[in-house]
Amino acid sequence: MELSEFEQRFELLETKLAYQEATIEELNQEVRKQQIETDRLKEQLKLMTERLKTHQTSIIAPLSEETPPPHY
Repeated sequence: MELSEFEQRFELLETKLAYQEATIEELNQEVRKQQIETDRLKEQLKLMTERLKTHQTSIIAPLSEETPPPHY
């Protein structure tokens, strides 16, 4: 192989590496954004769970409040 052929191949590898580095950085930034969003959603879920625990009311009436069936 000629030197210019090696130089072309080397330049091609450098170009590919540059694109890969840019892609990895973009993906890394997206992962960071998603992690922040996941953390935020986890915190919201935790708060909602706590609210539900403190305000938990049953949709089923206690037996003493139940009206008897019509056939009684």
